[in-house]
Amino acid sequence: MRDAVIVEAVRTPIGKGRPNGSLAHVHPVELLAHTLRTLVERSGVDPALIDDVIGGTVDQVGEQAMNTTRYAVLSAGFPESVPATTVDRQCGSSQQAVHFAAQGVISGAYDLVVACGVESMSRVPMWSNVPAGKDPFGPGVAERYSEGLIPQGISAELIAAKWSLSREEMDAFAVESHRKAAEAWESGLFADEVAPLDGVTRDECVRPGSSTEVLAGLKPAYYDPAFAERFPQIDWNVTAGNASPVNDGASAVLITSSETAARLGLRPLARLHSFAVTGSDPLLMLTGVVPATEKVLRKASLSLDDIDLFEVNEAFSSVVLAWRQETGADLSKVNVHGGAIAIGHPLGASGTRLTTTLVHAMRARGARYALQTMCEAGGLANAMVLEGL
Repeated sequence: MRDAVIVEAVRTPIGKGRPNGSLAHVHPVELLAHTLRTLVERSGVDPALIDDVIGGTVDQVGEQAMNTTRYAVLSAGFPESVPATTVDRQCGSSQQAVHFAAQGVISGAYDLVVACGVESMSRVPMWSNVPAGKDPFGPGVAERYSEGLIPQGISAELIAAKWSLSREEMDAFAVESHRKAAEAWESGLFADEVAPLDGVTRDECVRPGSSTEVLAGLKPAYYDPAFAERFPQIDWNVTAGNASPVNDGASAVLITSSETAARLGLRPLARLHSFAVTGSDPLLMLTGVVPATEKVLRKASLSLDDIDLFEVNEAFSSVVLAWRQETGADLSKVNVHGGAIAIGHPLGASGTRLTTTLVHAMRARGARYALQTMCEAGGLANAMVLEGL
């Protein structure tokens, strides 16, 4: 049977998703086009050989509407014959793009394909795709969940309460994310994955001087009297310091088969070994990473002890710490170059950002197996296992 391998992986630096952010001046199509151009330049492939480009974007409206990935392909200078599509599995959109791309290669539908993603949260703010007063869920969902669905921040608080996670634990985890990311930058570990853009060379949200003392002074980010009455178990410990920021960025990976890689003279970085996706409780919507991890390990016929490195998206400290409690994973193997709390979380770009960071970390550390998983709005999660080559 054919396999699927990653032969190149790049990302932009991650900017603050604010009007004064370092990448706020860049149109989202151009953010993504930059990674696509860099991907083919670094790999040396003829873009005319690319069978498809599958991109993730969450808020598909305004400057991110009308199949953003297609216009990024055109802006990047690829031949008009190269097709593209844009997918949405919320925060896991571009990880899902990786799954689709790899599955297409394994099936024989593709020989060479790009999985990628972009989000400009400075120019297209979160939830801007839902006009005021409109209901994106519909009456059937309202009937099934009669007490009402809740925002992700409240889910993060419920997770902290259910798994008895203290403010101190969550803040300490966040500080460690910043420490690891800062150390990775100082050690040159991001050099091979980051494609500088318009003079921006580093991730804007990494704070080397972050400390638990500083984070302890932050106020709860999601306190709401109505939710406090509905969920009296919440201690309101989720803050801007132990949650991911809003960001701008793009990322892309080039996927092919081992056979095609050899024919084109491409060096595989990792093999895409196994995939899983699962649904979970849409109230505790961020806990799907636990069953997704279990499911992908079963599919891979591997145990947790076989995994050398983990990438678990740091949407909130509480998500990763609850996942660790449930799985028993060794935190020293998790997000070894820092995670989204420090590096940033540009929604649609985060899946392939994690993959990009992970494959380069695997090569730097000689890892045999690695596992990536992401929580997603609505009670969803993706997971995949990569094999070092």
